[in-house]
Amino acid sequence: MQTIHFTLQALQCLDAVVSEGSFQAAAAKLGRSHPAVHAAVGSLERGTGLALLDREGYRTRLTAAGKAFHRQAADVLARAGALETLARQLAQGDETDLRVVVGDLTPTAPVLRHLKKFFAASPATRLHLHFESLGGPWQRLLADDADLIVHHIDKSDTRFEWLDLQAITLVPVAARGFLPFEPSAQLRPEEMKSLVQVVIRDSADTPGRDYFLIAGAPSWTVADQQTKKDLILNGMGWGHMPLHLIDKELRAGRLVSLEGRHFKRSRLDIVVARRRGRAIGAVAEALWRSFTELAA
Repeated sequence: MQTIHFTLQALQCLDAVVSEGSFQAAAAKLGRSHPAVHAAVGSLERGTGLALLDREGYRTRLTAAGKAFHRQAADVLARAGALETLARQLAQGDETDLRVVVGDLTPTAPVLRHLKKFFAASPATRLHLHFESLGGPWQRLLADDADLIVHHIDKSDTRFEWLDLQAITLVPVAARGFLPFEPSAQLRPEEMKSLVQVVIRDSADTPGRDYFLIAGAPSWTVADQQTKKDLILNGMGWGHMPLHLIDKELRAGRLVSLEGRHFKRSRLDIVVARRRGRAIGAVAEALWRSFTELAA
């Protein structure tokens, strides 16, 4: 069996010849001499026992075997480049992975746009993005299973360091016609006790407090705000919803507000938070600083 020999340098020369169309242009691209590139490709052909290039025409082209070989060679070169970047990153002490958790009440569009922009400029660091509800983001952060969270927090908890991003409003709503009576500003919890309340499932292992829950009322539990909105819109229950998700439906009359003396809208601050005092790397610190732009 023939032993196959080739080097990454030879693969780079072949790839340059293919992309540039000639040995002369490939040599200029690589900053090497024409004879050196020619010799490297020749050595590659001898080492593999394959005729990789058709040199007969005006423009150097791949043979059928060369096309199949070059497809794999391009993949090897890409992996080698990624490995080189990783080695450089590790030598500099930069993180290879960052974990960000987005909470269920967070307006996701601006956050996702910001993360896309940041990680496009930091391609050597892989983003692990998770979506959690209620106490889930806090649990991940305090268990060192997240570098940053975008959620609401208890600002009196000294374990958190945070930057304010924006305030959101929660409004108690139901589909028009869902209530068996006309809603009024004097609507009492006792009147709602027989009606299904749609609530979000806490993704934390140990659920914390219940938000706006009427004790003893029937409830349907869902995993995310969009599903909750769909159920409420379809007259399958009522509940508190972020205003930014239902503003159009309220203005169109598909949903009605249940606000009054006993059911009030509430305000929460969405923040980006990290664990205070935890050692972090350069990329995580840069991501933290970049959120000041989003906050502004």
